[in-house]
Amino acid sequence: MKELNLPLSSMSYNSLMTLYTKIGQSEKVPGIIQEMKACGVTLDSFSYNVWMRALAASNDTSGVERVIEESKRDGQADDWTTYSNLASIYVDTGLFEKAENALKELERKNVLKDISAFQFLLTLYGRTGNLVEVYRIWRSLRLASSKTANISYLNMIQVLTNLKDLPGAEKCFREWESGCSTYDIRIANVLMGVYAEQGLIEKAQELKERAHKKGAKPNVKTWEIFLDYYLKNGDIKLAVDCVANAISTGRGNDEKWVPSSETIGTLMEHFVREKDVDGAEGFLEILKKAIDDIGDEVFESLIRTYAAAGRTSPNMHRRLKMEKVEVSEATKKLLDAISTE
Repeated sequence: MKELNLPLSSMSYNSLMTLYTKIGQSEKVPGIIQEMKACGVTLDSFSYNVWMRALAASNDTSGVERVIEESKRDGQADDWTTYSNLASIYVDTGLFEKAENALKELERKNVLKDISAFQFLLTLYGRTGNLVEVYRIWRSLRLASSKTANISYLNMIQVLTNLKDLPGAEKCFREWESGCSTYDIRIANVLMGVYAEQGLIEKAQELKERAHKKGAKPNVKTWEIFLDYYLKNGDIKLAVDCVANAISTGRGNDEKWVPSSETIGTLMEHFVREKDVDGAEGFLEILKKAIDDIGDEVFESLIRTYAAAGRTSPNMHRRLKMEKVEVSEATKKLLDAISTE
C-alpha cells in the first residue's frame, strides 16, 4: 500500500497490529502506533484497545494506564469497549479493585444500553467474584430490553455456576425455561455439566431428557459432559456410547467430532486389561466413522488385547498393511503370536 501511495487509514494499521498480536508479536504494536502518529493517522478506539492489549501482554500495566489517559485526551475514551478492555486487563492481573472501577466507568459510558456491554459487565464482575454486582447488572440488563435473549441467560447461568451459586443458576434456568420460545441446548448443558461434576448424574440425565422432549437435541458438548463423567467413574460401556453419539452428532457445518487421544487411549487400555477383544473391535468401528487414519497406537492396543485374551487373528498382518500401520518391535512379537497365517 505504501509503495502504491494508497491512503493508509487507522483500519489498515489496526489490521496489521491485530495480526501481530495474534501471532504472538505484540511487542511490535507500540512501534506501529508511533508510525501512525508520525504519519498523521488518527488513532481510533480500536487502535487504543489493541495498544492496551499489547502492553498488557508484556505485563506493563502502568503503560496500559498511560494509554487510557492519552485516549481520554484524544476524546477516544467515550467508547465503553475501552473500559471493558481495561477491566479485563485488570482482572487478568488480579487488580480487582481497579477492575471494578473500570467497570463502573464502563457502565456510565453505556448510555445507549448496549446489551453487549451488559454481557461484558456480567462476565467481568463474575471474574472478580462480586456476586452482588452480578445480580445488580442482571436486573439492569433485564430492564434494558423487553425480552431477554437466550445468550444473556446462557452468560448469566455460566457466571453463577462459576461462582458456585448453583441455587441461583437453577432459579435463573427455570425462569428461562418457562418463557423461552426456542429451547437452547447450550443453556441446559451448563447445568448438566455442573450436575455431572458434582456426581448428580441422575439430575443431569433428567435434564437431558427434558430438553429432548422440548425439541432440543443433545449436541457434542452434551455427550462430552456425560463421556467425562462415565470415564471418571469407570462405566466404559456408557462412555463408548457417548463417543458413538458424539461422532454421529458432529460439530455442525459438516465438521466431524473426534475424541481426544487421551480418551481413545483410556478406552483401549481398558479393553486390554479386560481382555475384551469384541469391545476393542467395536470401538475401532466407531472410530472409523470419524477418523480416516486410526493410528499405530490404537492397533498396538488392539494386538495387546488379542494377546491378553489368548485370541488369534489370521488376517491381522493384512489389516496392518492395509491401514499402513507400523508397530513396535515388542508388539511385532505379539503380532506373530496371534497370527496363524
